[in-house]
Amino acid sequence: MAKAIRFFELNTGAKMPSVGLGTWQSDPGVVAAAVTAAVKIGYRHIDCAQAYGNEKEVGTALQKLFSKGVVKREDLWITSKLRCSDHAPEDVPKALDRTLENLQLDYLDLYLIHWPVSMRKGSVGFKPENLTQPDIPSTWKAMEALYHSGKARAIGVSNFSSKKLGDLLDIAEVPPAVNQVECHPYWQQGKLREFCISKGVHLSGYSPLGSPGTGSLKSDILKNPVITTIAEKLGKTPAQVALRWGLKLGHSVLPKSTNEARIKENFNVFDWSIPDDLFCKFSDIPQVKLIKGTGFVHETLGAYKTVEELWDGEV
Repeated sequence: MAKAIRFFELNTGAKMPSVGLGTWQSDPGVVAAAVTAAVKIGYRHIDCAQAYGNEKEVGTALQKLFSKGVVKREDLWITSKLRCSDHAPEDVPKALDRTLENLQLDYLDLYLIHWPVSMRKGSVGFKPENLTQPDIPSTWKAMEALYHSGKARAIGVSNFSSKKLGDLLDIAEVPPAVNQVECHPYWQQGKLREFCISKGVHLSGYSPLGSPGTGSLKSDILKNPVITTIAEKLGKTPAQVALRWGLKLGHSVLPKSTNEARIKENFNVFDWSIPDDLFCKFSDIPQVKLIKGTGFVHETLGAYKTVEELWDGEV
């Protein structure tokens, strides 16, 4: 019998549902339907961020689900993220209050620093002139205060390299519970995963199917012959195989979809597993990072002159 892997225990003792619905690139107008469908299908983890611009609509959908008795607040895991323009310590609690107001919640299960990048207060978009010098220790101290207040029941980071995570762990009173990063069969994060395990930080994978959508982030992970062959042998879809790969390695996965059939498909990953003789074939897949954060890099402005500096060589 396959091990279901429905939860991962964090260093706070909390149990985070292993599969969450991602809401990045889910437009207002469709994200409410996606959240509603996901919760009715059985998802208990919704991944949000103020930068996605759709938290109000997510909040409306959650309230309807609560009021109709579909699910209780305490049965859901809701994550959100501090945007780059709210890094100043005095802005961090205001940013969380804004997110709680938009989501119509009293607390978050997890609040993350979205990027190790800071931008001018009130700025919008990725203009280089808005980049400022981040002070992660000061921002983290403000995050710790939110943890102590109970408004954020766990705190963590996103898009942190092994070095940046290590530097934070050196000074943190409350260690980050999670590092949410790009992770999928094309970008397997072996070094970072081992570092996170050694430090008791849970790695959570966004874009676990790559970014099969449109534009510069398009990738063909779901057409990769290694994955399609395994899917055929197991009678599963390539997406299910890519998601189960992540669970087996010990990280939560946050597939994004607004298509109800795919939302359902992406949740059918618990009652089967990938045998070791097939699992080892994932190591044959060439590695390519899709989300490089190029908008946060500039020769003279901000903290990082190159993509290599932003990720400390993990590119």
